[in-house]
Amino acid sequence: MQRRTHLTILASLMLTTGLAFAADPIKVGVTGPYTGGSSSMGVSMRDGVKLAINEINKAGGVLGRQLQAVERDDEAKNERGVQIAQELINKEKVVATLGFINTGVALASQRFYQEAKIPVFNNVATGSIVTQQFKAPEFPDNYIFRNAAHDSIQAPMIVEEAIARRNFKKVAILADSTNYGQLGREDLEKALTAKGVKPVAVEKFNIKDVDMTPQLLKAKEAGAEVILTYAIGPELAQIANGMTKLGWKVPMVGSWTLSMANFIDNAGPGGEGARMPQTFIQEANTVKRKAFIDGYLKTFKPKNNRIDSPVSAAQGYDSVYLLAAAIKQAGTTDGVKVREALENLQTKVEGVVTTYDKPFTHDDHEAITANIPVFGEVKGSKVVYAYEEDSKKGSDIRTKAAKKDAAAAKQPAKK
Repeated sequence: MQRRTHLTILASLMLTTGLAFAADPIKVGVTGPYTGGSSSMGVSMRDGVKLAINEINKAGGVLGRQLQAVERDDEAKNERGVQIAQELINKEKVVATLGFINTGVALASQRFYQEAKIPVFNNVATGSIVTQQFKAPEFPDNYIFRNAAHDSIQAPMIVEEAIARRNFKKVAILADSTNYGQLGREDLEKALTAKGVKPVAVEKFNIKDVDMTPQLLKAKEAGAEVILTYAIGPELAQIANGMTKLGWKVPMVGSWTLSMANFIDNAGPGGEGARMPQTFIQEANTVKRKAFIDGYLKTFKPKNNRIDSPVSAAQGYDSVYLLAAAIKQAGTTDGVKVREALENLQTKVEGVVTTYDKPFTHDDHEAITANIPVFGEVKGSKVVYAYEEDSKKGSDIRTKAAKKDAAAAKQPAKK
């Protein structure tokens, strides 16, 4: 009788242990700047990720397991990003990492994931080189993916807006000194060269600079009619405020970061009218987008019901669903199998930005093509559609262009 009792207890323990093992969560790294000047993007991205994880877990998780976000603040510092990457890989044993807001942090950190054969989603960092860091033939397989509009898409859009749509002849470029700013500046100059235009001024500044007077005076004296920018919110606000102090106002057209709350709020009236490419504008023009916006506002309660960085939040949210679809298809969390599944997704993934239909291949790890972003404009302390035509068609889902068309930008709407 005693032996039977012991066997029953042993069997029960084995069953309990087995169930506990089967229910171990799937750990996903979520890395970004949650403090400092880039935090507007980082926190919005993180919260978009958390919202998607909560939804998936409530629906039963993935492969019968719950997703678990392992959050780390990289402070927008390259060295901190490197430390986090090694910790998430070696200690936390994450199956993938989502995030990388800053291009420099991505370039410094993602090599560790590449070596460990663990997929990475760059759902905000836009430097054109990010997904090209580990190219064939030196690297037969690439573990770096992205679902943001990279700078080789954005820069031509910015130039098209300034030169073709708005007919400015004299342009100045103001870019920060980071990898993001300088790589973006190079992309802008290439796009201007393609239009036969040479900028009248090209000026650089550092993160945390508060006086842009020298750069702005050079642009003004050169006769600039428009300022093209590549930087992040706080310094972009200093550009707008600097123009106000000088009593000189010309339009600002720049990368998507002109939509950051800490640009809009700190620039105040000086930021009105700034335009930038956007993959997502906070308008509930589809059922999916309404559910996302409602869920985000209810869960995180941002000030004035405005997501600090709508693009970051939406792309963070979508990256979770893409990863979940790949794990489900692979039937495992093994990095090699998940990468292979991402490169050949068999099911469509309905996201906030777009519906992803085979968004990646072995040689193409960019989910966003040039036909997807539209132009946003700062108006009344928020970002709205810059063009009425885009607003009217906001409910139309723009999907990834076929490879043969991917290099061709969409036709611009008329002003």
